[in-house]
Amino acid sequence: MREPLVVVLDIGKTHTKLSLWTSAGAPLKRAARANAHVAGRHYPELDVAGIELWLAHTLRAFAEIGDVGAIIPVGHGAAVAIIKDDALAIPVMDYEFDPPARMRAEYMQQRDAFSETGSPALGMALNLGLQLHCIEHFFRGALGEGSQILPWPQYWAWRLSGVAASEVTSLGAHTDLWAPMRGAPSSLAVRRGWAERLAPRVHAGAIVGRLSEEWSARTGLKRDVAVFAGLHDSNAALCGARAHAEFSDGEATLISTGTWFVSMRSPARSAVAPPFAEGSGCLYNVDVEGRPAPTALFMGGREIELLGAAQLDAPERQEALMDAAKRIVGSGLMALPTMVVGAGFYPETPGGWLEPPPNQTDRDAAAALYAAMMTNTGLDRIGASGALLIEGRFARCDVFTRALAALRPSDRICLSPEESDVSMGALTLACGRGPGDHALSHAAPFEGALAAYHSRWMEKISARQFVT
Repeated sequence: MREPLVVVLDIGKTHTKLSLWTSAGAPLKRAARANAHVAGRHYPELDVAGIELWLAHTLRAFAEIGDVGAIIPVGHGAAVAIIKDDALAIPVMDYEFDPPARMRAEYMQQRDAFSETGSPALGMALNLGLQLHCIEHFFRGALGEGSQILPWPQYWAWRLSGVAASEVTSLGAHTDLWAPMRGAPSSLAVRRGWAERLAPRVHAGAIVGRLSEEWSARTGLKRDVAVFAGLHDSNAALCGARAHAEFSDGEATLISTGTWFVSMRSPARSAVAPPFAEGSGCLYNVDVEGRPAPTALFMGGREIELLGAAQLDAPERQEALMDAAKRIVGSGLMALPTMVVGAGFYPETPGGWLEPPPNQTDRDAAAALYAAMMTNTGLDRIGASGALLIEGRFARCDVFTRALAALRPSDRICLSPEESDVSMGALTLACGRGPGDHALSHAAPFEGALAAYHSRWMEKISARQFVT
């Protein structure tokens, strides 16, 4: 008898993806949708209803392919759902909400020290504690008796199974709600009463329940489909990296690329993480076993969009982009941080082009170089070394990967195959074993005067020669 198939539900900020896999890690089917922007009464909302309709339709199509035995959700780390009386109690906030200054100021006075949470004060509503603070202003009693707080992946596990849970990779993703060094809710979460509202904690790889009768009817899947708790997307990618022999022991760093570029270091047992200053663009995430994971992040995908660049991963464009990049490193064409003020490694300084790009290809190539230099900055700050694995769509951008290889000649820059993204880590948890042998390629160093270009970039940042 063939082993049941596994579905990975990946609810990102920009896209929602569904993929069907064998338990050995062979991909069978993929589907994706762009997430809509929903204007709410009090704040922008995540497109919960749209995702749900699409999910039901796509799962029904997957049910016709084979016997699905499990579903595991993965989600981005800055969304929280409040449920009460077996229903979603209020709309789920989109973190690209700028809270009123008064609410932010009130919250900032209550936050715990960075040394306790490893969670910096981020822009917009990227800290879940700030989201909960605003929710209590907008919806009086929303977090009262009978309510439960579910991180974004576990909301979908609950929606599919009816069982509420939470887990540490989601709670520890710059939420202000978790103290990673002691593995418990933060003092803030306890003081505000949020800790007692958190759904019961389970391991990300735990089965929380079986597919509900409602979802069985909507999708044609069997009632005995196992629904896993699921986890934070960057942590899933880290699990996927650890499934490769090259990353199974010792130092390993995962560079996840998408709307956010997240460099998450899984230190060797004896390694000591460097101290971070709040506002440095670094923080502590928490891995599936509850261990602190030094992390550097900036909104790489969003910054590339704001620079007017696009399609950096298109296979047919790689040669032209590389030729353009080789010309650019000898010129003054460069982008300086930060396009998303309040996030990243230079959060307080508006950035942009030092000089306007003459054409789209040069714009795109320079944006890829910018992303590589920013990623390198983050890797230095978290003390990353050794084997580094790039996953996500920018792993297929040669200018980005090869520039990073040139900037870090002592490290091994590995590239995840296209089918081996966060899904691989989710499969590792759901199947209880590695997802099979998916070969890794290595990025060759960029051939050009990148070192001098990078030095000029750093000098411009130090001199604060920015344009808006």
